[in-house]
Amino acid sequence: MATAAKIRLSAGVASLAASVVIVTTGCTATALQGDPFAEQAVPPPQASAPTLPGYVGLIDSDWAQGTAAATGIPIRALLAYAGAAIRSEEAFPGCSLGWNTIAAIGLVESDHGRYGGAEVGADFRAVPEIFGVVLDGGETLNIPDSDSGAVDGISDFDRAVGPMQLIPQTWASFPSDGNGDGVPDPHNISDAAIAGANHMCRAVAGDMSTPDGWREGIAAYNTATTYAGKVADAANRYRDSAE
Repeated sequence: MATAAKIRLSAGVASLAASVVIVTTGCTATALQGDPFAEQAVPPPQASAPTLPGYVGLIDSDWAQGTAAATGIPIRALLAYAGAAIRSEEAFPGCSLGWNTIAAIGLVESDHGRYGGAEVGADFRAVPEIFGVVLDGGETLNIPDSDSGAVDGISDFDRAVGPMQLIPQTWASFPSDGNGDGVPDPHNISDAAIAGANHMCRAVAGDMSTPDGWREGIAAYNTATTYAGKVADAANRYRDSAE
């Protein structure tokens, strides 16, 4: 993990692939262009700027503040998504997962950690904690308990947890620490964003800068075509706002 300088993620030219991804949703097609944004030049850290630990501390503060204002993404959530994009490329080189796709999933899953009146605090935890519906096979998938309630608080079935709505099995595969506090926590948006990004990157055959790779990665999160459409629309909007 780079620690010597803060990274400025560009919405212009990408150092990773800047291909056009077409996500088909029913009879319409959404163009997801230049999804993977990463820095080409790493500026030195500003001596006057406070430094956060972990991956959230790698993001250039000017970029983060400007992008948060342009997109409406809360600053802590944006730092989490950008840090997750950096970490996922470290863990899965060539995945090319863009911060804006991670942000789009965060919007769809929990309104960036604000679902049900929750707020993301200075420690990057969403409080009160966010839980999804019980996955008991009624109007949902049937996912039997996998964690004895350790992650999701129930012991008969599983349910998604946290601002990125990760099921316990997914979190168990990628317990992560995005804000450098040494405590992996699915209710911490910086930790959860990395886990979600790594889950998608592991699922793709190739990388997420290709049409098939992007669809496959999103389908690993949720197989519904309507879900992919919502994520693509939000990711495009964030990309365009940040340019």
